[in-house]
Amino acid sequence: MNKEEYKKEISAVLQCDKNKIFFYWKGRVALYAILKSLNLEIDDEVILPAFTCVVVPNAIFYAGLKPVYVDISPTTLNMQVGSIENKITNRTKIIICQNTFGLSSDIEEILVLAKKYNLITIEDCTHGFGGFYNGKPNGSYCDAAFFSTQWNKPFSTGIGGFLLVNNENIISKIIKLESSKVNPAFGEKYILQSLIYLKKYIINKYTEWPLTRLYRLLSKKNLILGSNQGEELNSKITPQDYFKDISNIQINTGIKSLKKIKSLNRLRKENAARYTEFLLMNKKNYVNPDLFPNHMFLKYPLIVKDRNIFFNLALKSNITLGDWFLSPLHPIKSGFEKWDFIKSEYPIATAISEKILNLPTDLADISKVIKFLEKEIDLIE
Repeated sequence: MNKEEYKKEISAVLQCDKNKIFFYWKGRVALYAILKSLNLEIDDEVILPAFTCVVVPNAIFYAGLKPVYVDISPTTLNMQVGSIENKITNRTKIIICQNTFGLSSDIEEILVLAKKYNLITIEDCTHGFGGFYNGKPNGSYCDAAFFSTQWNKPFSTGIGGFLLVNNENIISKIIKLESSKVNPAFGEKYILQSLIYLKKYIINKYTEWPLTRLYRLLSKKNLILGSNQGEELNSKITPQDYFKDISNIQINTGIKSLKKIKSLNRLRKENAARYTEFLLMNKKNYVNPDLFPNHMFLKYPLIVKDRNIFFNLALKSNITLGDWFLSPLHPIKSGFEKWDFIKSEYPIATAISEKILNLPTDLADISKVIKFLEKEIDLIE
């Protein structure tokens, strides 16, 4: 059965028992599954970074829980560990340890806190599949970890995700939920297959960004199957048929994509080293080489003086940059209070989200990107 083969391929990378892996339509659904399985009380609290995708607090709300945000470190772009304990109350039940752009950090310190207060820990490994933290695969440390296989993730199935459960006491609870997953509709599978085909044969350096913008617009308006559907960007109400199973299309695509993961991750780190070398030489912001052993570099973060100007100049030079985390709750641009998020309380995450762009790390040759950075060096902070 292809699902068993898929589990075997993933477990080989994660160095885990394949029976601890569970599949879902999207990575955020995997997070929802673990939250729902714990049978917590309404408004129990989940600590997470104030620099994330809105689908993460959405999954928390859908499970009847309350997100509690912690500002980030400007160095790691992950939670300030020293600020976590101040956020813990008698309603706190979970801490989410995010892997930002492929970097895990400070997990041991977080686990000490979790043990002290008897809290569940969940790794957000949506950016970090195939990477390592202190010699162990990302996803190994916490009670559970969720992964995404959306477009532009470490490996892609179009949309998709899975859950790794390390805590033996939780596995039976996840299994009980399996029967309540809904199956993808025929139309959804047909559209997904078409999008995967388009991605493979139509997308190139000239069409990527215009088609990406069109795709995002259509998915926001619920006119096409998208990573972020309209209701997820406008409401905290659980979308219909949200708790959805994976399809064979995603499984088969994933099996093929996984064959490239080791070489692709190696390329990402090599390119990141070149970016750091260039930025360090020019006395601009860079990812510290000390972080490299624990960084997978799905994207390379770059802080610029004016994102819109820099981004448009890149487009004119046929350089495709990423715009992940263009807000503290990407891609939300306003109405943050709806997600219990007060921007003024998280100054570092707010400031960085106003100036961050992402350099590509999966290109066979980044020389053209380096030349562009050199040309526009004065626009980089």
